[in-house]
Amino acid sequence: MGEEATHHWIVVLDVENFSSRRDPVQRRVRAAMYRALAEALRRAGITDADTVSEDRGDGVLMLVAPSVSPLLLAGPFVRELDEALGEYAQEANADHALRLRVALHQGLAARDAHGWSGDAVNTACRLVDAQPLRDVLAEALSARLVLAVSDEVHRGVVRHGHRGIDPAAYLRCDFTTKHGETITSWITVPGYPAPPGLPAPGDPAAAAPPAPGAASSGPGTTSTSPGATGSGSAAAGRPPVALHAQTVQGDQVAGDKHVTVHNTGSVRP
Repeated sequence: MGEEATHHWIVVLDVENFSSRRDPVQRRVRAAMYRALAEALRRAGITDADTVSEDRGDGVLMLVAPSVSPLLLAGPFVRELDEALGEYAQEANADHALRLRVALHQGLAARDAHGWSGDAVNTACRLVDAQPLRDVLAEALSARLVLAVSDEVHRGVVRHGHRGIDPAAYLRCDFTTKHGETITSWITVPGYPAPPGLPAPGDPAAAAPPAPGAASSGPGTTSTSPGATGSGSAAAGRPPVALHAQTVQGDQVAGDKHVTVHNTGSVRP
């Protein structure tokens, strides 16, 4: 019989294009991923006693004790993981061979003899596997990772703009799972002012349901119309995506935009 469900912060890591690599490369990538993860946790001040991990083959499911501040996870941990990926990617023996999709959620999880389960764990895995997150990483060519947080984490943590967390760098993205469930996520890419590869604000095709008879990629999966923008939104069989942001001085932002004006050089009107 398993243990009683308890609250955790839930982090899921997934390696980009893992299954397309040869077996020896997969082993090198996995080794580098675990070294980068361990280094990021150490630098962020998160100890082994604070976490428990479950291997996913092409990634990691990590449950973090509720005593750990989510500000530490969304801020220093993500930054240190991004830095560590750059340091350890060389071990994968190819440029950009080690790039991660990362999801952060929270909720109840229960452990039994075989691992962890719970709706919160399922949601975190759906966040990291979502096609829009894959599209953003594919578009962000110079990035080492992309982060998706759940709506609960965004409302409780990110939107308040604590030091080290920039709400304006996150854009909202609603996606539909293969089971027909709509999930709201917020996506950011370290080093980018806004995540690339998402539909433009106001694009009617972004959140529109498929037309009658439209093709789908499988049971429960809807497809966007050909007019949708973004790297993957226009492809048939992709789930609909809703983006909630606005344009300020030509930039897409989902929160406050801070502009610093220097007293030298030209200033954009």
